[in-house]
Amino acid sequence: MENNYEYNIYIDESCHLENDKQPLMCIGYTKIPTARYEEYKEAIKNIKLKHKSPTEIKWNKLSSSRLDLYKALIDFFFDNEIQFRAILVKNKHQLNHEKFNKGDHNSFYYTLVFLLLRNPWVNYITSPHKVILDIKDTRGKERLKKLDQRLNEEYQKKYNRLSPFNFFQHIRSDENEFLQLADFFIGAITYKSRKMHRKENASKVKIAVINYIEEKSGYVLHDGTDPLEEKFNIFDFRIQTQH
Repeated sequence: MENNYEYNIYIDESCHLENDKQPLMCIGYTKIPTARYEEYKEAIKNIKLKHKSPTEIKWNKLSSSRLDLYKALIDFFFDNEIQFRAILVKNKHQLNHEKFNKGDHNSFYYTLVFLLLRNPWVNYITSPHKVILDIKDTRGKERLKKLDQRLNEEYQKKYNRLSPFNFFQHIRSDENEFLQLADFFIGAITYKSRKMHRKENASKVKIAVINYIEEKSGYVLHDGTDPLEEKFNIFDFRIQTQH
């Protein structure tokens, strides 16, 4: 039954591929109470309709004419029971998969998801949570199975119990407002972290969105937040390198 789950967690990622020539990567989620899913979904749809923009919100397709819509969505996030958390990995090229990740970039991906979900305030939560991820490739079912296995292994090792994240599903981001919101925040974080805002041809609407998020959150997007920050949390992941 739907109400057996306490939270829905929607995970998206940016620049996550090993050889995409991007200097950093970011993975993050939006998290909502399962009981409020329909209410929040309809509210976001109504915000879009009010601003005559019923289509998918994607960071890579922001438009200056829709800035008021983006600000309204940011306001909705900060005014309601929605949480965001991200892990920002800078200097991705320094990742030592042979030493730390069993020689496999995918193993590092599962580690990141575990670290993302195992944040400081859920370590002892036992109620079940849904985890919904954006479809990225054709290996979706295999990824979900391995992710479930990895989380259970980690929780057994660290807490002597099964993972509370026991429902996994892949969906398309254009089907879900909360995946779109995760993409929106992650895009802002990576844009600022790549210093795109300093370039001559920087997008004015993206800079305006970044400034508004920073104003509302009280944090700068290219740095980590307080580890115990619950509303808008960014974990600045420090890569261990071999000397």
